Amino acid sequence: MARREDLDKFARTRLATTDTSLLALTKLTRLARLDIGREMRKGLPEIILAEGKSPVDVAKIAEAMAQRSGRAIVSRADSSHLRAIRRRRIQNSIVQFFSKSRIIIIKQKSYKVGKTGGRVGILTAGTSDIPVAEEAQILADEMGCVTKEFYDVGVAGLHRLFKPVSDLLRWDADVILVVAGREGALPTVVAGLVDVPVIGVPTSKSYGFGDRGIAALSAMLQSCSLGIAVVNIDSGVGAGSIGALIANRAAKMRAQA
Repeated sequence: MARREDLDKFARTRLATTDTSLLALTKLTRLARLDIGREMRKGLPEIILAEGKSPVDVAKIAEAMAQRSGRAIVSRADSSHLRAIRRRRIQNSIVQFFSKSRIIIIKQKSYKVGKTGGRVGILTAGTSDIPVAEEAQILADEMGCVTKEFYDVGVAGLHRLFKPVSDLLRWDADVILVVAGREGALPTVVAGLVDVPVIGVPTSKSYGFGDRGIAALSAMLQSCSLGIAVVNIDSGVGAGSIGALIANRAAKMRAQA
């Protein structure tokens, strides 16, 4: 039986006895409460934040998630978390580590991500913004979307921007994530050119008065272009999740048309 069918059957059983807001909550000793029904309920996978947790605890949580749902996604991880996960030798699983974005994905060998038809475009102002963009791209991929990325097209060389934007419009992107640090101007420019939702993603790759992304965040929030939503500084996961939800919704409507 396919994984989606398993989840649907599980949901029907649980809904008979509990409120949907409490669906599929599983307690893992004293470490965490795993919301293994979140993806079915919200269209979003649960993500394990490694930052602030010991490698051993992250490995235990990741193993439990992979065994229960077939996949575990760990964000803000480092090599110590990766070593702890690999030491557990999670049965029938594949471990991937994306060093730039610091994401670890553990999947059961039988686990397959179903493609939704959602299209997420991603632009970065500079190469230093790529780790945050990759975080968003990986999450969108894991939510079934197709992504198309163009890097280093910031306003310091505005001529670099027009072809990537044209390509994304011809591709018919459902949403465009624009990742930028420093003065954070790129999302405003892009939103003034396109007729699709733009999500501004400020990064902490800046210094001086706008140190740690404050200037980029402020500029995006103050944008005079309409059609922009803004996530928190360095929140690739936040941008990828909302971008994929928008794209998946658009794909669903296309399929029904």
